[in-house]
Amino acid sequence: MKIAIGADHAGFELKEALTEFLKEHEIRDFGTYSSGSVDYPDFAHPVSSAVENKEFDLGILICGSGNGIAITANKHQGIRAAICWNTELASLARKHNNANILCLPARFIPIKEAQEITEIFLTTDFEGGRHQTRVNKISC
Repeated sequence: MKIAIGADHAGFELKEALTEFLKEHEIRDFGTYSSGSVDYPDFAHPVSSAVENKEFDLGILICGSGNGIAITANKHQGIRAAICWNTELASLARKHNNANILCLPARFIPIKEAQEITEIFLTTDFEGGRHQTRVNKISC
């Protein structure tokens, strides 16, 4: 699977851990590359564009709360970014919303839990059916 990943300074450590955790996949790290202060849109937009343009199957974005990167990612018409802080939300985001970018709140979940959430997100399929009708109504 091809995965685009990016984070701001608050998500840097978690991004590094997830990149190592996902090494069996084809990963492109869009940054940041240190814990120095940066602006989350500078990473959310490139990851979102890459997923939207189908260069990557799915994306992962990480910031302190997950909110800033999710808000930014969801400005892209072809993106359905979901903030997930547990495995049930990750599963539902994929099954019911066909989410294509996982947003993680680095300041609120430990690395092990983030790995579990990520694994569920990457391995859960969209159910389609009545959910497809709803997903079709998302874009403006």
